[in-house]
Amino acid sequence: MATLKKYDLNGKVLGEVTIAEDLLNEPANSQMIKDYIVALRANKRQWSANTKGRSEVNHSTKKPHPQKGTGRARQGSLAAPQYKGGGRVFGPKPKFDQHVRINKKERRLAIRYLVAEKIREGKIHVLKNEGFEAPKTKIVSGFMDTIGLKDKRVLFLGEPYEQIEDFEKMLSLMENYDVFIKSMRNIPKTKFMLAPNMSGYDVAVSHEIVIMEEALQSLTLILGA
Repeated sequence: MATLKKYDLNGKVLGEVTIAEDLLNEPANSQMIKDYIVALRANKRQWSANTKGRSEVNHSTKKPHPQKGTGRARQGSLAAPQYKGGGRVFGPKPKFDQHVRINKKERRLAIRYLVAEKIREGKIHVLKNEGFEAPKTKIVSGFMDTIGLKDKRVLFLGEPYEQIEDFEKMLSLMENYDVFIKSMRNIPKTKFMLAPNMSGYDVAVSHEIVIMEEALQSLTLILGA
């Protein structure tokens, strides 16, 4: 059974949260994890790079110099690639339908494995965010310094608002997250997102993960509970 330490915004340890061991024993092939990460990165590309060939550049069709009599090599057009402003040879063109399909079961398994690995390494922490009235970067920065997250790439995870049935609690949580995001956005290498929206790439590139206490249920669902 794995345990996660729970902190308040002052960095004080409030207790521990236990995670069932059977949720952390997801078998995953290293090649599958690599293929999943590579596919995510490839799907983020816009494929919009575009260059012009010699037939597309807006250039004069006049010969640079006479064909004979100058002793120089013959040239046919100023739009040739060896001239300044000429066309590119085999330059990139826009591509379409380059999306790499990711199997749904493989995607879920990869995320579970990567999250479970962070838990086993002790790199996931629980934060009891009681909130504060106005954005204060100093509070979040102090919290990170206290628990040893300074200068690390940290991912903060919150709970989706639509999963909260009580309307007043939902509004309170939205305001709480809004103040928290404004408090951490000036801290380098930090990112906030809702737990169900994270990808395996977000988990893999993060040095540490801080999850809000109310989002623990979403974390266990990701692990397959």
